[in-house]
Amino acid sequence: MVERGLCERSLRVLTMPKMKTNRCAAKRFRFTGTGKVRRSKSGLNHMMQEKSRKRLRRLRKNDTVDKAMAKRVKILLPYG
Repeated sequence: MVERGLCERSLRVLTMPKMKTNRCAAKRFRFTGTGKVRRSKSGLNHMMQEKSRKRLRRLRKNDTVDKAMAKRVKILLPYG
């Protein structure tokens, strides 16, 4: 379909490409309601029997990403 001298191919070039989400980051980070970046704590995969119960309870909770690193994460996740 041709409108005002533009062919269909040139119309595709005028639109910006979609931003792609980094899937690796999408599986590791979530956003809070205020816009902070959440992450899970490390050290909860193996060798649990040597870690105290108190330590394992503490590791279950989520943590927030530091401000400087949060900027990098937000680049990887365009919806954040």
